Amino acid sequence: MGILTAALADVILADPARGHPVAGFGWCAAALEKLTYRDSRTAGALHTGVLLAGLAATGALAQRRARGPALAAVTGAATWVALGGTSLGRTGNAVADLLADDDIQGARGLLPSLCGRDPSVLDSDGLARAALESVAENTSDAHVAPLLWAAAGGVPGVLVYRGVNTLDAMIGHRSPRYARFGWAAARLDDAANYAAARVAGALVVVCAPLVGGSPGGALRAWRRDAARHPSPNAGVVEASFAGALGVRLGGPTQYRHQLEIRPTLGDGRVPGVEDLRRSVRLSLVVQAAAAGVAVVFSAAGHSGRRACPRR
Repeated sequence: MGILTAALADVILADPARGHPVAGFGWCAAALEKLTYRDSRTAGALHTGVLLAGLAATGALAQRRARGPALAAVTGAATWVALGGTSLGRTGNAVADLLADDDIQGARGLLPSLCGRDPSVLDSDGLARAALESVAENTSDAHVAPLLWAAAGGVPGVLVYRGVNTLDAMIGHRSPRYARFGWAAARLDDAANYAAARVAGALVVVCAPLVGGSPGGALRAWRRDAARHPSPNAGVVEASFAGALGVRLGGPTQYRHQLEIRPTLGDGRVPGVEDLRRSVRLSLVVQAAAAGVAVVFSAAGHSGRRACPRR
C-alpha cells in the first residue's frame, strides 16, 4: 500500500517544490565533503559510506517503529521523495515545447534540470537528443529503481538507493576533482541500478506498442547496442528507447568537464521534438507498469514471509 500510495502521489504532486529531502541530503553531503575530500578512492569510499550508513540507520529505525497503516505511511513517504518520474516527464515536455517555439536559449537554460550536458554547444537537434537520452536513463534511475528498491528493501532500501543515486550525480563523474574521490559512489550506483535498468528495458519492449513504438526494434537495439555504452545500465534503457521509437541516439556528448564520443544506439532518424514527446509518453507508461511490478513483488514477498512458520 505504501508503494502504491507513493506512485500515485508522484503522479498527482510530483516532487515537493520546497524543502525536498533529497536536496537536504545533498546539502549534508556537500558539507561533509569539505571535511572528507582527498584526491583518493579511500577518502571517497569513506565519505560515501558515512552518508549511506546514516540513511540506512534512519530508514531502519523508522521502519522498525511502524506497524500496519503507519508502516504504509512511512514507506509511502520515503518512496515518494525518492521518485522523480512525473517531474522528469514534465521537464521533458517543457523542453519539447521550447524547441517547438524555436526558443533555443530557453531550452538550453532548462536542459541542466535533466542532465549534466553543456547546453551552450547544442543546437535544436542536439538538445532534443540530450533530453530524450536523459528521459530514457532517468525513467530507470528516478522511477523504476526506487520502486523496486522499496519493494525489496523497504524504507532503508529506498532511502539508501536514493542516497547512492544522488551521490553519483554529485561526485560520480570523471572530472579531475572527482575521478578518484567519486569512484565508490559511481560503482555503487552501477550495482544499485543493474537489475532495475534491465526491468526498465523489458518494460520498454512490452509497452512500446502503447505509444506506437516497436517492441522488436527495442529488443534488437538493446541486444545489439547496449553493451557498447560506457554505462552498464544507461546503455540498456537508452538503446531500448531508441529502438522502440525508431531513432538514433549517441554520438559526441559534451559535458562541462570533457567531451565523450558515445556509441550509436539504434539505427533510425535523428530525434526531433515529436520524438522527445513520444519518449515522455513511453516513459510515463513504463513508470505505471513499474509501479504494478513493484506492488506485485512486494505483496508476493510479504505473502511468502507470512507463509514461513516461525521456529
